[in-house]
Amino acid sequence: MTNGQYQEAVDWLFVQAPNYQIDGLKAYKPGLDNITKLCDFFGNPQEKIKCIHIGGTNGKGSSSNMLASVLQDAGYKVGLYNSPHLIDFTERIKVNGKNCDKEFVFEFIQKLKTLPEDILPSFFEFTTIMAFEYFYQQGVDFAIIEVGLGGRLDSTNIIQPLVAAITNVQLDHQNILGDTIEEIAAEKAGIIKPHIPIISGDETDTVKNIIRQKAELENAPFIDATTIQTNLVSDLKGNYQRKNIRVVLGLVEELKKLNISISDENIENGLLHVHQNTGFIGRWFEFSQDPLTICDTGHNQAGLEYVFSQLNSIDRHKHVILGFVNDKNIDEVMALLPENSEFYFAKPSINRGRHPEDYENLLQEAKIFYKIFDSVQEAYLSAKERCTKEEMIFIGGSNFVVGEFLEKNLEISE
Repeated sequence: MTNGQYQEAVDWLFVQAPNYQIDGLKAYKPGLDNITKLCDFFGNPQEKIKCIHIGGTNGKGSSSNMLASVLQDAGYKVGLYNSPHLIDFTERIKVNGKNCDKEFVFEFIQKLKTLPEDILPSFFEFTTIMAFEYFYQQGVDFAIIEVGLGGRLDSTNIIQPLVAAITNVQLDHQNILGDTIEEIAAEKAGIIKPHIPIISGDETDTVKNIIRQKAELENAPFIDATTIQTNLVSDLKGNYQRKNIRVVLGLVEELKKLNISISDENIENGLLHVHQNTGFIGRWFEFSQDPLTICDTGHNQAGLEYVFSQLNSIDRHKHVILGFVNDKNIDEVMALLPENSEFYFAKPSINRGRHPEDYENLLQEAKIFYKIFDSVQEAYLSAKERCTKEEMIFIGGSNFVVGEFLEKNLEISE
């Protein structure tokens, strides 16, 4: 298999199966019918691996990577399924921090081309069964599965995990999950299964009660991670990671109850070496020190509020590069913009990318200093040219903005 053949196969996957990156709602196929048929077709690999399920609006990627790092430090072989990818498709499926083998991806896509006509999966359903099969073939001790969207009707919800977690619930994807926090919380709580412990990381009583009530209904132990006291820190530097660490500690405690050996030293080391152990980037990721350049994939109102608050705590003039997709409520973002900043708005280079000219009236109303660019890279090069050593650059607003920036500028070692 050549790199060209691999890329051709992945391109086929994107074209044949709509994905949220391109088609938004078309990619969302609620219900478990397709994934059930897919798993049956491949011999139900998800039933042959031990899974841990992590959902939530924000923090599920960070929490799953932190847990993977802790388990790896304890000597286990760990599968990790995250989405979306930032640079290469294989980032979605990892074993002990190593991206999924491209040869496997190529061969598996050839099998997908032979599916019966009554199975019409979405892009995410394709990648989910691919992850299950890869983890089974690799003989992982544990597979950490991140929910794609929502929970109740998400294709990952076919698994019967050892333990599950909901990091938090915020307004996001309202056009799919519901207009209120209560509706979204009910969807997220759909991953709770009979007798399987659920860790809750949300601090609001409304959300906490919805998750607790669902847990009681399913006779599932409910663990409130917000009550966990800890001074442990992680090499994932966002201030919001303190909350995710508590979720991870709750998960670890439940795993230990299942006689899974994890020491305090494993926990401490694992949290401190997430980048090294899992290759996780994009969350308050320090790309450069000269000038200080940070990127973060926070993209909904709650995520951006955390990120911009941390930016405001840095006493430097800021060059802020932002880009958004079509379903983003720009009004919400305008109210959160960091202080002491000049802004560079760019269109992410995907079909759903929104050109800043479409919302320039809001930029004018905000009375900020801004420029508009056709691409993230153009915006970055302009910011870099203007930024002094005493100032800083920030890149964010969307997974796709950060992914595009890193793809162009991060040296990836094979």
